[in-house]
Amino acid sequence: MTDRRLSRRELLRAAAAASASGALTLGTPFGTTQAMAMGMGGGGLPFQNQQQAPPTTPGQQPQPEQSAAQKYVHPPGQFINRPLTQVSKQADALLDEMEERGCHFFYNEASPKTGLVRDRASAAGISTSRAASIAATGFGLSALCIGAKRGYLRAGDCEQRVEKTLAFLLEDCPHEHGFLYHFIDIESGQRMFNSELSSIDTALLLCGVLLCRTYFAGNARIAALATTFYRRIDWQWMLDEGATLSMGWLPEQGFLKHRWDIYAELMTMYLMAIGSPTHPIPVETWNALQRPLVNFGGIEYISGLAPLFIHQYAHAWCDYRDQRDLHANYFTNSIAATRAHQLWCIRLGQKFNWIDQDMWGISASDSRDGYRVWGGPPSIGTLDGTLVPCAAAGSLPFLPAECSHVLLSMREKMGDRVWTRYGFVDAFDMKGNWFAEDVLGIDQGISVLMAENLRSGFVWQYFMQNREITHAMSEVQFHPDPDANSQVL
Repeated sequence: MTDRRLSRRELLRAAAAASASGALTLGTPFGTTQAMAMGMGGGGLPFQNQQQAPPTTPGQQPQPEQSAAQKYVHPPGQFINRPLTQVSKQADALLDEMEERGCHFFYNEASPKTGLVRDRASAAGISTSRAASIAATGFGLSALCIGAKRGYLRAGDCEQRVEKTLAFLLEDCPHEHGFLYHFIDIESGQRMFNSELSSIDTALLLCGVLLCRTYFAGNARIAALATTFYRRIDWQWMLDEGATLSMGWLPEQGFLKHRWDIYAELMTMYLMAIGSPTHPIPVETWNALQRPLVNFGGIEYISGLAPLFIHQYAHAWCDYRDQRDLHANYFTNSIAATRAHQLWCIRLGQKFNWIDQDMWGISASDSRDGYRVWGGPPSIGTLDGTLVPCAAAGSLPFLPAECSHVLLSMREKMGDRVWTRYGFVDAFDMKGNWFAEDVLGIDQGISVLMAENLRSGFVWQYFMQNREITHAMSEVQFHPDPDANSQVL
């Protein structure tokens, strides 16, 4: 299951990059050549669920930022309907329990020896998979901070686990130029499934490492391990003499063909690379990123051709509120993206009548046929009415009242079919009476972190104490946005 999931995640990234650059015509086959480019040839499993680029409705394709700006008077991120920020007591209680169960996932489903976190685990039974994800481990390190702060877990246990994890990552886990393989063995750290050295997944791991550095600031060893881990990452090498970062590297063939050159979950990765104390990349890489615009229902926002999670991950650690760069206010942009997704889901309810204002949200997730890359707008993948709780949970800071209401509705209407020892199942199909058996680390992670950010701003508060981040934001010309509260109607 996990190696098949890898191919679909990499396919999404490659398709988005190729679409943005004009290398991929929407609706044309996307298979063998790209599969080889992503390292899945020669024994890799076929792309069973995404053999074509996602079809789009004419006029709904992302447009280049410059041409779109000429058409639309308002800047990216302006949208209709101000978010409702009040969360009911019942919803807040649910978020509290969701966080607690999620923190237990990250503690229980990690190796006590290495601290590496399973890519996925059973929602009910005992998990035996040895496949760990470095991205899930980054979320897991962050969850340990939340668990210690909230009292969900014993603070001493969390601190000890963090120290052990950082030591293993730095001293025993295989790496190249500081970058780690996407999927690794939970006990040995050895590469699994012929996966790539992943720039984005190493970045998600680093986010968790840097959060631990500031939260456990009184622990000198944690601070030293975290700083050394950051300093070891050679971002200049990952540029591969290009203007933007490569998606990764394979020992069998070298750097991957595709680059992180279009707006996605990449923003914090670029800030950490620009702010690196040892191997910084040029500030110009920030403006080299393509920022295409999508228009849906009169809402304009920056987005690549990808599911909703790209508007969530960058905000899990870095606080973009009330500020903007030369292009946009990215927090407002994610509010707009979430609002558009909500409206798109409600329209989808014409086909799947269980999707409505109380039950919505679709992002990349498990399905009855395996892992799927689906969502919208524009519509991506073969949609069948499956709902994904982390779509709403990951957008909690953007539409607090609406997203918390969706989670409360799912819990109240579906009961124990969707609510497990670790919180929500990954996905479910009401009509087909299908409920995912696994909980996915990255989906659990974005749910826990964004719930905590909504409730206290805790992750933002501590992550922004890393001076490398604030320095990089200054370098790329972030500045206070006086119109942040007037861009919503």
